Amino acid sequence: MANSDSHLNTLISVSNLSFSRGNKKIFDDISLDFERGKITAIMGPSGTGKTTLLKIIGGQLLPERGTVLVDGQNVHQLRRADLFTLRKRMGMLFQSGALLTDMNVFDNVAFPLREHTKLTESMIRTLVLMKLEAVGLRGACNLMANELSGGMARRVALARAIVLDPMMIMYDEPFTGQDPISMGVLVHLIKALNKTLGLTSIIVSHDVHETAAIADYIYIISEGKVVGQGTPDEIKQSDSEWVQQFMTGAADGPVHFHYPAKDYLDDLLSSGKRY
Repeated sequence: MANSDSHLNTLISVSNLSFSRGNKKIFDDISLDFERGKITAIMGPSGTGKTTLLKIIGGQLLPERGTVLVDGQNVHQLRRADLFTLRKRMGMLFQSGALLTDMNVFDNVAFPLREHTKLTESMIRTLVLMKLEAVGLRGACNLMANELSGGMARRVALARAIVLDPMMIMYDEPFTGQDPISMGVLVHLIKALNKTLGLTSIIVSHDVHETAAIADYIYIISEGKVVGQGTPDEIKQSDSEWVQQFMTGAADGPVHFHYPAKDYLDDLLSSGKRY
């Protein structure tokens, strides 16, 4: 990032990362840093590998080249047991929410505590109620997953993601499919929880307005490269036509509205050619 001392505050460092699927290059020698206690956004058009980057950081996918350091540990050189230990310190909010449908809200949030700790049920109850209170859903303890609205399900998933008190949390398209009120609640929660819990947050999103409103730093990725980076104000003032088109949602620009084709008039007047 811009600050020359930022490496001292870096929780996650992605260096010279390359990754492909088949013949398609997803990342081509990119480097990104994520500062402790900050909200960093990864933005870009659909299909640019934003979710893939989260999976690489979490050790689910192996890069072709490059390193990923999380709290000083090289993720892809860790033994299996050490990787699982590190993952317990990484909260994840999936795009779908990924709640367990045969459990109620309380048991969904309690699940990681029961799986990964030896806490008593009394202590688990206290922690679950605290996390549900933090997302405003303590009163929904006994509801089943299929009784929740989309926004409520996302908030329950957030309570579950923070129940182990992680050092960081990764949000995969947290605003997708949300109505304006639910979206506003999520924006508020992400900002508030990051501050009160001292989290480091990574938000993957293509929702420009909501993400820029809470991010401390933004990376914009396209065609395997970082095409823009900076604070929200720096991004808004970028002289890159591509970045401006993405941030404003303009229909035409460096990313053209029309798919490449021969001259329109020539095409119309061509002698009955069928496609």
